[in-house]
Amino acid sequence: MSQARDVVEVIARALVDDPEAVRVTEAGHQDVAVIELFVAPDDVGRVIGRQGRTVSALRTLVEVTAEYHDFDAMLEVRESA
Repeated sequence: MSQARDVVEVIARALVDDPEAVRVTEAGHQDVAVIELFVAPDDVGRVIGRQGRTVSALRTLVEVTAEYHDFDAMLEVRESA
């Protein structure tokens, strides 16, 4: 479990209406850690934000945190089933 994953989970739980539905997974894919954020269908808009500003800021935090810990990472937002 990486620090970038922890950052995403803490921030996502603070943003959404249903923090219990937040789930964050991490998998390696071609030398890059792919962090997937799953949220309730009603909360996807909150995580993306107006014109994608919130998700852009989250992606920046993931990249900076990963760079600090000497690995590459990217964030993908998904809707929980």
